[in-house]
Amino acid sequence: MRPSLLDPLFASPSSLPGIGPKNAQLLDRLLGSAEHPARVLDVLMHLPHDGVDRRNRPTIAQAPLGAVSTIKVRVSEHRPPRGKGPYRVLAEDGTGDLTLIFFRANAGWVEKALPVGATRWVSGLVEIFDFYKQMVHPDRIIDEEGLKSLPPVEPVYGLTEGLFPRVMAKAAAGALARLPDLPEWLDAGFVRSNGWARFGEALARVHGPQAPADLKPESRFFARLAYDELLSHQLALRLVRSKMQVLSGRPQRGDGALRAKILAALPFALTGDQSKALEEISADLASEKRMLRLLQGDVGSGKTVVALLAMAQAIEAGRQAALMAPTEILARQHFETIKPLAEAAGLSVALATGRDKASERRATLFALGSGAMNIVVGTHALVQDDFVYRDLGLAVIDEQHRFGVQQRLALGEKGAGVDVLAMTATPIPRSLALAYFGDMDFSALREKPPGRQPITTRTISAERIDEVVAGLGRALKEGARAYWVCPLVAESEESDLAAAQDRAEDLRKFFGDKVGLVHGQMKGRDKDAAMEAFACGETQILVATTVIEVGVNVPEATIMVIEHAERFGLAQLHQLRGRVGRGDKKSSCILLYSGPLGETAKARLEILRQTEDGFRIAEEDLRLRGEGEILGLRQSGAPGFKIARLDIHADLLRAARDDAEKILACDPDLQGERGEKLRLLLYLFERETALKLLRAG
Repeated sequence: MRPSLLDPLFASPSSLPGIGPKNAQLLDRLLGSAEHPARVLDVLMHLPHDGVDRRNRPTIAQAPLGAVSTIKVRVSEHRPPRGKGPYRVLAEDGTGDLTLIFFRANAGWVEKALPVGATRWVSGLVEIFDFYKQMVHPDRIIDEEGLKSLPPVEPVYGLTEGLFPRVMAKAAAGALARLPDLPEWLDAGFVRSNGWARFGEALARVHGPQAPADLKPESRFFARLAYDELLSHQLALRLVRSKMQVLSGRPQRGDGALRAKILAALPFALTGDQSKALEEISADLASEKRMLRLLQGDVGSGKTVVALLAMAQAIEAGRQAALMAPTEILARQHFETIKPLAEAAGLSVALATGRDKASERRATLFALGSGAMNIVVGTHALVQDDFVYRDLGLAVIDEQHRFGVQQRLALGEKGAGVDVLAMTATPIPRSLALAYFGDMDFSALREKPPGRQPITTRTISAERIDEVVAGLGRALKEGARAYWVCPLVAESEESDLAAAQDRAEDLRKFFGDKVGLVHGQMKGRDKDAAMEAFACGETQILVATTVIEVGVNVPEATIMVIEHAERFGLAQLHQLRGRVGRGDKKSSCILLYSGPLGETAKARLEILRQTEDGFRIAEEDLRLRGEGEILGLRQSGAPGFKIARLDIHADLLRAARDDAEKILACDPDLQGERGEKLRLLLYLFERETALKLLRAG
């Protein structure tokens, strides 16, 4: 049960002073989610991202141009507009004149706010026009009494249409007033050594900054809050892991017979990294503890084969295996890789997606329930209630960051003592891996299978697109196959679709029916048909959106053109490039960009030209863009951190990880004095799922 001390924070924002039904609805739109409507807590944790410094209070003569100033003036004259011009108010202070400009102004409001002869403080950006200083639409017009309540630095919040800054500031102030006096859950010496304030004081200082520096992620106030969030996350991860391991596993050793048959059917020898990862996974499977392992593999490093060999060990031990992927395309790709190798070892494999016919689904369910089916590959359908396994031993979850924590655990709960192997083709910097998957052990595949050719990467201005099309024509005559990727434009699925369709139509003028098209809004069967036509060579150019980013495997494709490459992140560009270079032929990737490029975009494209090492690329992407984009969290809607920035707070993450380990080593159920305080922290950062697991245990 949530401590009653926190109840005021879990009320609706409509309970805050001055927040009526309309503004409460807007706050819900901004801060609510599918899981719950907005609460006072969400307002409290919605921190400002910038601030307007209103401390500069010069005379008119001293007011710097292009900067915000708060100036004491006397109103000398009103000049209402003639025709469609602006309303002008002339003001002075003894050192000079300042014109206050209002477009489409309500004359009555202006006259009331700035009566002739009155003294007022006006705050806003000072500019010059026709040799006269002016302030267009002052942010604040206040008298001496109002000046007393003007914040020295006015916080700037993320808003939604219709929600005004002052309403958000009022809601934040009301939320702060609801924050109870909380006990200190951090070590006192650690807090002192960092010069940190208490949790409530840090929140108050960020919502009410005294200087612009208070709002920087590096500030001691932000750092305190970031550490609390990271500690809550690390505690929750470890509690989940301890719960999974308390539910003891069942040793799955096997005799190696099935694995030997699969290895004999492979057209290549395993790489050193694959062999090492298999040893680690095999030891986990044979252990009394349940496996929770993340297999990171760079593009084309052979994760699926490792997963199949792990599944074979579970089947040797008399159990079943399941592989869950986030999309039908990816599930089908895994199925097509696994099926021939599994059948060579005498294993039965089924594919289960949301598009299965009722008869196919019934047959799959019967085979799984009876134990006749060894392996099932599918989408999130695998965790639905009607999927009952005779004895599931290994759950493999691909691109697991695209699933929520609950979905990740759900497949592992489809049997008794199920081992869990998660995989990702997105190389993840260690700091992110600790943050998002800190409940797991890690294995990494950095080597590519033998025979893979390096990919030549070139950056070309979009102005030279005709040259690219001509070069493509020459390559097609020699039998080449090429992808042409169009970007997500203005983060709109509709414009994404239009961009891909328009490009396909343009290319068909040159290459006719050799051009195929695939995008996320197509029906699944149409998507599969377009991919199949490209894979078998019926089409030679596949115009696509990022639906082909992960898992698509056409070894004959040797050319990748990425249009508007500057709009993609490094990790995404690396994934797209990885769709070529999968056979033994030389491959190339052309990054078409529209200039002028900003510094970040320029650095991103240059790094991609320099290296194919996905792990180095991931570190650079973290440095350039932050954690959410790397893991696809912005696109997938999975929750990132509200406060912590892993590109800035990596050191705090390591400290939080160590702290969490020490805390749980002494108090595994958080029942002690400090443990009770830390339970408050877990509720504040919405990690109560971990506490539910503790109660269930």
